[in-house]
Amino acid sequence: MPESPSDAIREQYGAAAQRGLSSEQPAVAAVAAAFGYSADELQSIPAAANLGLSCGNPTVFAGLRLGEVVVDLGCGGGLDVFLAARKVGPQGRAIGIDMTDEMLALARRNAARGPDGQPYSNVEFHRATIDRLPLASGSVDCVISNCVINLAPDKAAVFREIARVLKAGGRLAVSDIALKRPLPAELAGDLAALVGCIAGALPIAEYQSGLAAAGFAQVEVVDTRADLNAYALIDDQAACCSPGQGCGPADAGLHARLADLLRRYDVNDYAASVRVYALKA
Repeated sequence: MPESPSDAIREQYGAAAQRGLSSEQPAVAAVAAAFGYSADELQSIPAAANLGLSCGNPTVFAGLRLGEVVVDLGCGGGLDVFLAARKVGPQGRAIGIDMTDEMLALARRNAARGPDGQPYSNVEFHRATIDRLPLASGSVDCVISNCVINLAPDKAAVFREIARVLKAGGRLAVSDIALKRPLPAELAGDLAALVGCIAGALPIAEYQSGLAAAGFAQVEVVDTRADLNAYALIDDQAACCSPGQGCGPADAGLHARLADLLRRYDVNDYAASVRVYALKA
């Protein structure tokens, strides 16, 4: 069994990177479409960058401009990094951060298969946790993230770190899971629900107040009303976490537990896919 929640998260998402999921599988493409990705966007990037783990599309509302530096927290296979790279152009940079070696390896393989078969020239990837970024203070125009901040054990530290790396007037544009009302005790205290992006989610009001406390202004946390049950389109997937192919009994047990919980509770009653936008004051 994993030694800690962070170990469980790392193991599960490392396994997801090795499942061979991609936009070439109709169910995976359908999950991405359900959370705001167009067919043109998915066709413009390596198919294996999309693992069906998103809960929104932050590049749609980030307002990215040519020449900007954008950082994606929990970049996975590089889906949003590659979309951002296209928007900021050759003079800009798109930086992916992930704590999982398998995801970073996948992202770098995908980066080697860029537009017209050429490597992306304006992307880079770093191994780090999102509360300790390997970036200089005041060096970033925009921070994006997609269904990852809910997994962080210390969200206040994440918010402070985002504020540190952003330039004055820089912005945060995040897709995440947040709570509309308190979870039942069985869900709130379950490791499987944590790994599945539910039990670690902040209430919407706490998301807003946490960002304000970290120095952000014009904070907006908006319920997109997307159906969180869309993940069930992928075989054996429950919430935003995929079971690892060929993993051991502990892995299978974790996902069986999450699937059982979500059969008995409709996650849409408690949680929402949200768009989070804020400016560094």
